[in-house]
Amino acid sequence: MSIADIKKTLEQKAARSIEAFKSDLQKIRTGRAHPGLLDQVQVEYYGAMVPISQVANVSLLDARTISVQPWEKGLGPKIEKAIRDSGLGLNPAAQGDLLRVPMPALTEERRKDLTKIVRSTGEDAKVAVRNLRRDANEQAKKLLKDKEITEDDERRSLDEVQKLTDRTIAEIDHLVQGKEAEILAV
Repeated sequence: MSIADIKKTLEQKAARSIEAFKSDLQKIRTGRAHPGLLDQVQVEYYGAMVPISQVANVSLLDARTISVQPWEKGLGPKIEKAIRDSGLGLNPAAQGDLLRVPMPALTEERRKDLTKIVRSTGEDAKVAVRNLRRDANEQAKKLLKDKEITEDDERRSLDEVQKLTDRTIAEIDHLVQGKEAEILAV
């Protein structure tokens, strides 16, 4: 393993951390409806738990309403129950085969709670990036100990790792601020 390999691995893992964080942010709801909100909701389908998107069409009716159209007749009540029990605070209404999922307006208190959740999720993402930095630095120090690189190479490697970590954390902070602004917008 070389310094270039360490740096490349760190960049890839940092990019995956950012993508995972963005995915987590999408699950935190704002006042607007979006089909991705139901991605983590699982419904029983022939004895197996599967995401709603694999057993129904999930789309938007308007800015505040998600529609769920099951592919099979008997799935409507199961999907309705799964959405109710998901902990998202949603209350679907059946209209024949179609389920309408209206988004309730967020109260000021709930908005503040959601911003705390966003900050906490952002802090978890930063911890993950710092752990990646620690691992990369340990690998560089191991190369130095094994006399595969010089002290100057190790110092340069540590500096590059720190710069990449700083950039990644700044991006996470930017995403947190954007999501907070989105939540607090009435």
